[in-house]
Amino acid sequence: MLVVMKTNASEQEIRAVCERIENLGLKAHPIPGETRTAIGITGNKSAVDLAFLDSMPGVVECIPVSKPYKLVGREVKPEDSVLVIPTPSGEVRIGGPHFGVIAGPCAVENREQFFAAAERVRAGGARLMRGGAYKPRTSPYSFQGLGLEGLKIMAEAREAYGVGIVTEAVDNESLDLVEEYADVIQIGARNMQNFSLLKRAGRARKPVLLKRGMAATLDEFLMAAEYVMSEGNYNVALCERGVRTFSDHTRNTLDLSVVPAVHGVSHLPILVDPSHGTGRRTKVRPLSRAAVAVGADGLLIEVHHDPDHALSDGFQSISPEEFEVLMGEVRQIAAVLSRSVN
Repeated sequence: MLVVMKTNASEQEIRAVCERIENLGLKAHPIPGETRTAIGITGNKSAVDLAFLDSMPGVVECIPVSKPYKLVGREVKPEDSVLVIPTPSGEVRIGGPHFGVIAGPCAVENREQFFAAAERVRAGGARLMRGGAYKPRTSPYSFQGLGLEGLKIMAEAREAYGVGIVTEAVDNESLDLVEEYADVIQIGARNMQNFSLLKRAGRARKPVLLKRGMAATLDEFLMAAEYVMSEGNYNVALCERGVRTFSDHTRNTLDLSVVPAVHGVSHLPILVDPSHGTGRRTKVRPLSRAAVAVGADGLLIEVHHDPDHALSDGFQSISPEEFEVLMGEVRQIAAVLSRSVN
């Protein structure tokens, strides 16, 4: 069920409707739009007659929601949502007219390496930096990340270069630390359906970047985002990072068709990760250009100052020089679509 408020509804009227909903043992989710606030209702185990809400001050109408996801769909919010990320150099916005670029190494290897990457990524024009402190790897013998030490290194780089930090949490314990040190909590593909972790991210005070699972359908992807939003965190963005298919010429198959599919049914922004999506550095720039053209809201790019000697995913990391070229190409295509790059 969706309660649509009048354009001039006061905060008191919105709060009164939310309180009435919660008094019934349900959850109210007020989501402001460009012209009016909509209140999503979740928590009902069966049909509930909420027709009485129609008569409350400030209410326009109550609308049944037909999709299984109640909060991520355009029924609750027709206009695009914008992810807002505070950084030392000012807010970064992703979604709507704003195109965001997140760049950096796959993993934090040491302070010297990450600071070198931060300097070059910032010089290339990116204001958000990625890097893994916790690395879920296929092999238990691969580099697993520096943990808390890595988070502290990233926090130092944030202050030194004015970048926002995006990094992955792999369980509830690491999410507590990521929330403390980072600016955006990333939920990786392997954890897309880790529902307890999604709920914990939904109670966090930081934006969430949710990656698509390696075999997830569109509905499963959106329902994972619904888990986060159902706990009260509405600052969520999605990320397509490739799905597993029979193809053997790339690490994964980058499904760019999911971008317009998401935009058709959801108000959430969606980014594209061509680094994991292809697993080949030679394919990162072409697929980045294609992602911008197809309407993606941002890119997640792996950049390493010495890719051939990276401890993690060097074969899909591009050099800082190539990243600068990529940024120039992205700006040209984004301009054609009337989008600003930040």
